Amino acid sequence: MIVASVNVNGIRAAHRRGGVDWLATSGAEVLTLQEVRADDDQLRAALAGTPLAAWEVAHSPSSAKGRAGVAVLSRHPVKEVRTDVGKEFDGAGRWVEADVVVGGEVVTVASAYVHTGQAGTPRQDEKYRFLEAVGTRVEGWAADGRLAVLTGDLNVAHTADDLKNWKGNRGKAGFLPDEQAHLTRWAQEHGLVDVTRRLHGPGPGPYTWWSWRGQAFDNDAGWRIDYQLATAPLAERAVAASVGRAATYAERWSDHAAVLVEYAI
Repeated sequence: MIVASVNVNGIRAAHRRGGVDWLATSGAEVLTLQEVRADDDQLRAALAGTPLAAWEVAHSPSSAKGRAGVAVLSRHPVKEVRTDVGKEFDGAGRWVEADVVVGGEVVTVASAYVHTGQAGTPRQDEKYRFLEAVGTRVEGWAADGRLAVLTGDLNVAHTADDLKNWKGNRGKAGFLPDEQAHLTRWAQEHGLVDVTRRLHGPGPGPYTWWSWRGQAFDNDAGWRIDYQLATAPLAERAVAASVGRAATYAERWSDHAAVLVEYAI
């Protein structure tokens, strides 16, 4: 089973730029999307006319029109969907998880969107609270030994290997020690495995986000802020990982690239 995760930067814009066609031909059997920025009807309209229109869709839109929104799309049956990750974040469009049935096994696939934050502000405090809520959820996954994967745009570069200009970004949101500590804790205390890093090996990169501005993309001056973090039982089945980086700037349909992982299920 191939799982692909990507921040689409607006599903309707991605559709216009060819992103939905790219996703439909990526070979993935489960897609997780972030920053969908659409209601249910708009998401379905963007998928219409592609093979994805027949897939099961678990969507958690934001109550704020045109903001956030996450989804899990599956070619396989979906047994159950959950969007609750903490009362504060009800309606925020930042979390959805689906129990996908693959060959008789149930795999929990979550799509998460963590906002950027801003160091020393209430917005950053909110980011920490959301990361804490996610940590509580994955702690539960570890406790029951399930096959599960947390995917999405976490807006945190975990180490210097995950950010080209790490020296210039010290003290800035996305590269703060307190943010990185959450990802470290998820690994050390809850057993989540960064399967891209495990399969790719040491960095730098592979990066998953580049600014639209300047020469960031052409110079590969990016950030690795999009992840697939699998529970230990599922991580053991991860056999290949890649990043769907566009061949050229002109072929980009989002400022993020998809993270693809193949699991032997």
